[in-house]
Amino acid sequence: MKVVKAFNTTFAGLLTAGEGHGFPLDVLIAGDDSAAKDKIAQFVRSAAMRPLDVGPLRRARELEAMGFLHISLQQPLQLDWQSSIKILP
Repeated sequence: MKVVKAFNTTFAGLLTAGEGHGFPLDVLIAGDDSAAKDKIAQFVRSAAMRPLDVGPLRRARELEAMGFLHISLQQPLQLDWQSSIKILP
């Protein structure tokens, strides 16, 4: 079985829009099978979002932590679920 972790750091409302505040969404992808990650990356690009390969499936642990932190910031910062994690160069 091939397992790929993706999309958990982006809220559903923004995924539906495909962008946040005028920027394409970054979709963080982790997995051990490069072909499976490539398929997810193609899907992400087809939705005008930016796929970012963050490494092997063991990175799912960090993605879960990022997602939890992102969720926990919504109320204190009054973000109304309209924020996203963006990697800037």
